[in-house]
Amino acid sequence: MLVFAQDNPRNGEEGRLLALESAWNHAEQSKDAAALNQLLGDSFSYVDYDGTLMHKKEFLASILNSKVQGEQINNDGMTVHVYANAAVVNGTYRDKGLENGKPFSRRGRFTDTWIYQNGTWQCVASQSTLISH
Repeated sequence: MLVFAQDNPRNGEEGRLLALESAWNHAEQSKDAAALNQLLGDSFSYVDYDGTLMHKKEFLASILNSKVQGEQINNDGMTVHVYANAAVVNGTYRDKGLENGKPFSRRGRFTDTWIYQNGTWQCVASQSTLISH
C-alpha cells in the first residue's frame, strides 16, 4: 500500500491566523483603530484580564484613549484549531510599557475566537487571563 503525503489545507489558514494575531499586536501597540476595526467582527466581545467586558466600540475606544504607552506586545506558544469557518487561537502574551507614567510588565494567557465569512477572518471573541505582573 502506498501512502502519499499531502499538504494540509488548514496549515495555510493556521498561518493566516497567526499573522492576524501579530497584526493585532502591532495595531494595538501603535493605537491603530482602523486596522483593529478590520480585524474585529461587529459582534466582537472582549473580557480583559481584570474581568472588564467590552464590545467592539468600547474596545476600540479603550485602545485610542488608553494611558498606556506600549513598548512591546509579544505572543508565544500559540496553537490554532480550525473548524470549518471558525478557529480558536490560544497562547500566552507579554506586554510591557508605561501606564499612567509608570512602568508595567504583564504576562497572561489568551483565547481568541475567529470566524471566516465574506472571504476574511475576523475575531468575534477574545478573553485574557493574567498570569503575572
